[in-house]
Amino acid sequence: MDYSSGLQNSHNIISLGGAATEQDGDLIAELFGSVGKIWKADEKLFDAITGLSGSGPAYIYLAIEALADGGVAAGLPRELAVGLASQTVLGAASMATSSGKHPGQLKDDVTSPGGTTITGIHELEKGGYRGILMNAVIAAARRSRELSQN
Repeated sequence: MDYSSGLQNSHNIISLGGAATEQDGDLIAELFGSVGKIWKADEKLFDAITGLSGSGPAYIYLAIEALADGGVAAGLPRELAVGLASQTVLGAASMATSSGKHPGQLKDDVTSPGGTTITGIHELEKGGYRGILMNAVIAAARRSRELSQN
């Protein structure tokens, strides 16, 4: 069977080749679906998928480490800070996948006027937080494209 698969994390991206039928795709999706979420995508998107999904876990590990370091700087013991940071990311990811809400809406839902969260978000935005993450995905996708051409 002619198909490509980007097996990353607990989800899979499949792209059916010219010789594969839609039924082949359904079978592959059913098999891979037992170990995670399945998306179908054109193979031309795989470099972008690599930039986001393949490299993304490292970006999240950096965020967990940074959150934990912030907790330590604020006075928390390291082990507690790492545990809280990890669970915070896990909880946020769970809400993002299960709530059906846009991530911006979820952010707004936990952001009170003049509160601690908006103050922290303001600091992140002064540093270009979203732009930096976007640039990391684009750079990784570009590098994936370069590596596939060699």
